[in-house]
Amino acid sequence: MAGTNLAALAIGALGVLMSAGEYSTGMVRSTFAAVPARLPVLWAKGLVFGPVAFVLSTVGAVVSFLIGSGILHGEKIALSLGDAGVFRCLVGAGWYLGLVGVFGVAVGVLVRSSAGGIAILAGVVLVLPGLTGLLPSSLGDTVSRFLPSNAGQSVMTLHASGDTLVSPGAGVLTLVVWSMVLLAAAACRLRSRDV
Repeated sequence: MAGTNLAALAIGALGVLMSAGEYSTGMVRSTFAAVPARLPVLWAKGLVFGPVAFVLSTVGAVVSFLIGSGILHGEKIALSLGDAGVFRCLVGAGWYLGLVGVFGVAVGVLVRSSAGGIAILAGVVLVLPGLTGLLPSSLGDTVSRFLPSNAGQSVMTLHASGDTLVSPGAGVLTLVVWSMVLLAAAACRLRSRDV
């Protein structure tokens, strides 16, 4: 699961490009001419990209786990797919990456710039968790738990260590709330602003 942060950045960037790319080329005018209501465009992009990213990420996580299991076979740290919690972690990786893809779609609609959207996504997923260490410890620990990357980590972790992670169920709920808030903000932006 070590590569999930890099995968999150790649999938989130694809989500940003899927939505913000139309603004940079001007093709968004054609899209909104075909669907004047605008909001169905956002919902369709999120409902297509999120599940596709989920399925592909879950398959990738399972395949990489099976390859790693084969390499580590016979070692003390080796796990199998049938061990308690392993399958949940692999599906959790897909869930996290699918929702990061939806974040990317929403951020792309919000900022309408591919470069700006990718920078914001990278900041939230990769940089912001490190910056919470600058806050007072009690506040930093509380804020850190509910960042998307740490919530995703709690969904993908077999055995939680430390106080920076929430339970897997709370991690899923946190990721869903993040995606709902970002999609709602993107929907408000679509309704209030012209192309």
